[in-house]
Order: sequence, then C-alpha cells, then structure tokens
Amino acid sequence: MSSLLQSRRLALAGLGLYALLPRIHLDTDAVVDTDTGIAFPRTVRVPGQFKTPPLELVGLGVRTVSFLGIQVYSIAFYADLTSPALSIPRSMPPDEKIEHIVRNTACLLRIVPTRSTSYTHLRDAFLRALHGRIAQGQKQGTLSQDDALAVAAPMRALKTLFPNSPLAKHASLDLYVPAPVPNQQRVIIFRDLGAVQNNWVATELLLYYFAGLGASPAVRPFSCSFISHPCFP
Repeated sequence: MSSLLQSRRLALAGLGLYALLPRIHLDTDAVVDTDTGIAFPRTVRVPGQFKTPPLELVGLGVRTVSFLGIQVYSIAFYADLTSPALSIPRSMPPDEKIEHIVRNTACLLRIVPTRSTSYTHLRDAFLRALHGRIAQGQKQGTLSQDDALAVAAPMRALKTLFPNSPLAKHASLDLYVPAPVPNQQRVIIFRDLGAVQNNWVATELLLYYFAGLGASPAVRPFSCSFISHPCFP
C-alpha cells in the first residue's frame, strides 16, 4: 500500500468523530470582527458519534496580502476550555497558553473569505504555512530531517483533499482538530472535504495562525470578558 493511500485511510479511521463533518451547529450570540464586519458565534458545537462540549471563541484575526494590506479572510479560533487537560498557570505567557490549548484540547479554526476565492487558493496557503513551519523547526532544531520526511506523506494527502472549485465570499471553511487520544495520531478535519491524521500537521497548521507579523498579524486572543477559562487574566 502506498504511503499516500495509507495516510488517507488513517485519516478516516479511529475516533468515530471525523469522516466528513456536517455543518457545525451555531449558537445565536455572535462577535463581529471589527476589521471586516464578519460575525462569528461565541460558541460552536461539533456533531459526531460522541457528544462533545461546546467550543468557545478564543480569538479573531484577519489575514491580508501585499503591503497594501488587502483583506482576504477573517479567521476565528475556538477551543474546548472545559477540558481537564488545561492546567495552565495564570503567569504563563499568552503564546505559551495558546500552544498548550492547541496541543491538549479540541480546537477549531473557522475561515471566512472577505471576497470570492477558491479551495485551491486556500490549499496552497495551508501548504506554504506548513513548509514554513518545517523550515522554522529545522532552523530552531525542533524538527529533525527524519521528522520532516515523515510529514511529507500527510502533506501530500492534504493536497489531494481540495477540489478545483470556488469558495464564495462569506462562505466558511472549518478546520477541526479533536482532543488528543493516547497512542493515536491526531487528526485535522477540513469540513466537507476530508481529513489528515498526523500529530505535527494537525498542531502546526493551527499554531501557524498565532505567529503572524506585519500585514498578516496573528489571531488575537480575547480578554476574559469573552472567554470563561481562568487561565486568561
């Protein structure tokens, strides 16, 4: 069996939560991204075989291109802040808190284009982000050459998920990563498209959105008035 085929089969096996997700259930209360006017619900619920807690809105951001700062999409980050795995000291720096959340509980990124785009455009952006994380990890010594080779097949599997079709203005694409399960590779689900199962891909693609600089700033965590977890002062 080819490594790509094996990766794609693994992506749809295991937890029972993730084949292809139906539309996420929304609560009515919403928060508006002041940069784009796009509204996001404060909580979302992910349907599946097993009942899961609501995911709370943790932060918002807007992605831009070129020095002119042309807005391409708003992005919202949600997480299960009720998870007992989130034992985060209040004194921990915000970026470390976010990384702890991503690595230890269920998370969701919602991407809403400000103008019509395409799935292939987003696919290419995801792959560029992951290649950048590989280069950064190798430079910092946190990702070995063997590790980089090991994520090649999952990244090829990710590339095959996206159709050559448009994604309309103000439509949404959800990227859902369930909570870690012992002795299993983590999965990242692209709603209505498919999934890839690999710890590094699932976590690093989410973490990428908290490392933006310049024209495309990082997703901004909210103050405690928006989230109920005590680790956010």
